[in-house]
Amino acid sequence: MEERAEDRFRVADAPPENWVDAHAPASLRPYARLARLDRPIGWWLLLLPCWWSVALASEGWPSPVLLVLFLIGAVAMRGAGCTWNDIVDRDIDAAVARTRSRPIPSGAVSVKQAWAFLLLQCLIGLCVLLTFNNFAILLGFSSLILVAIYPFMKRITYWPQFVLGLAFNWGALMGWAAVEGELSLAPILLYLGAIAWTVGYDTIYAHQDKEDDALIGVKSTALKFGASTKKYLWAFYGAMMAALVASAVTAGLGFFFYPVAALAAALLVWQIVTLDIDDPARCLRLFRSNRDFGLIVFAAIVAGQIA
Repeated sequence: MEERAEDRFRVADAPPENWVDAHAPASLRPYARLARLDRPIGWWLLLLPCWWSVALASEGWPSPVLLVLFLIGAVAMRGAGCTWNDIVDRDIDAAVARTRSRPIPSGAVSVKQAWAFLLLQCLIGLCVLLTFNNFAILLGFSSLILVAIYPFMKRITYWPQFVLGLAFNWGALMGWAAVEGELSLAPILLYLGAIAWTVGYDTIYAHQDKEDDALIGVKSTALKFGASTKKYLWAFYGAMMAALVASAVTAGLGFFFYPVAALAAALLVWQIVTLDIDDPARCLRLFRSNRDFGLIVFAAIVAGQIA
């Protein structure tokens, strides 16, 4: 009976047999789901621009300590961002088929409990941030306004994915700042490219909800682009690769960056060519493949530094 009661709180769009449902203590599962620990793709997408930037700023191999610190920070702050988003969007989530099983609209976590959990995750992120230099600390704090306003953007603009890109890729600046204590052109180019990447992959993701979004008045680039989505993806993914190469040239990366980066570009082409905007399962699979894209880009930058 306990397991059957627990089943009703499982989140609809979480991967089947995820570790939270399979192994987390029952009392902690609602909070793990609220932080999206059952869907690691989100913290990967937050983490990878940080790792790119650390590698881009490093001479040779990037610091394992910095990589681990950014990993902890990404998991904590992705969870905090999701918790904040779910607090703000609890009424919208209750009206959308894919999200009504999330912890707050399903009743697994109260709003008061969600606020307490949000504070805990922010404290973990703060502990990580305070290990960095003063410039990186100030830069980290400056991102909070973007995180705060993002959940409201879908109510007022068809471009919430752009604001998500601004917030989600702040790590493309943070990694360089943590190494160098300043910013330069290379990480700024990387940041701009990552924003375009996010607009692309989150448009694919948003196509899962486009019918519900249209009914309840929520805006997205999926609704904005519609049947022309593939044309826009060529533009945004193309901008990502152009900015990435420009960043690599500016940072003086070696030859071996380029053939590995070409593999990353091929993965983006595969996403566009195989996309079916009316197949939610396909959209989700292509969206999740961006973790692999990000890891290939990280490998390309490291290859360009050491070879």
